[in-house]
Amino acid sequence: MAALVINHATRRNSSPEHPHEHRPAALDTAPSRERVAMPPVTVNGVAISRKAIAAEVQNFPARNPGEGWHAATRALVIRELLLQEARRLDIAVEQMVDQGGRRETVEDALVRGLIEREVRVPEAVEDALRRFYGNNLHRFLTPPLYEADHILIAARRDDHAAFAAAREKASSLRSILAVAPERFAELARDCSDCPSAALGGSLGQIGPGDTTAEFEAALGNLAPGEISPLVETRYGVHLVRLTRRIDGRQLPFEAVRDRIAAYLSEHVNRQATTQYVSLLVGRADIKGIALDGSSSPLVQ
Repeated sequence: MAALVINHATRRNSSPEHPHEHRPAALDTAPSRERVAMPPVTVNGVAISRKAIAAEVQNFPARNPGEGWHAATRALVIRELLLQEARRLDIAVEQMVDQGGRRETVEDALVRGLIEREVRVPEAVEDALRRFYGNNLHRFLTPPLYEADHILIAARRDDHAAFAAAREKASSLRSILAVAPERFAELARDCSDCPSAALGGSLGQIGPGDTTAEFEAALGNLAPGEISPLVETRYGVHLVRLTRRIDGRQLPFEAVRDRIAAYLSEHVNRQATTQYVSLLVGRADIKGIALDGSSSPLVQ
């Protein structure tokens, strides 16, 4: 639970590339190397060193150095507050070992033990779970599936001449298909730059997230048998034919009950932990950074 507030581990995207050409490019989230002025920061008289803040900044990619510094400093201040409270309450340290054999640090164990002891939240009752289900039926549908074919005329967006030529070629193919849609597979085999050309352009069954946003939007606007207008992505220009749509089906409450309970528990625990930290901030002497605190619990 404590990890919801003070865990600084960076997130990494490690999903393999899609076998087709539609996977979105990764964003550059590297923190800025620009220097920022840092006032001295103390928590109840305990200094948070500039060196510690500088090391922590790498875990908080931000639009500018000031935002990164503030986020890193806030995280370290909250961690120091929790550690001070854990030591004041003489929380027993019982280090846990994960499945990989890694043992948590003494400080992490202190923070976890403090949150487990001091933050109390009720479990959601059955009526609350069913009410959440009834109010959010759209969240409990199986994803739709599409069976589709496409023709790709490959070109890079930053090569304007090549992209214009790809657009012109795709437009010419679209004109042919407007009067002879039965030639789609033939034209895909002869003209498409995607490996699916060998299958007449068939992509098989695809679902949400399997293609680029533009490609997925085109699929959503087609009726079975229809061929799309030109669809432009960073890979080039596509013609998309939807052959079959399998709509998502409603999952019964029993199938998602545990998922709802876990979600509500996490939400309530996160809220309760945030309020607990706010109370610690409200009665602490913090210098060098302004944090919102509270003198009394906000929600029971």
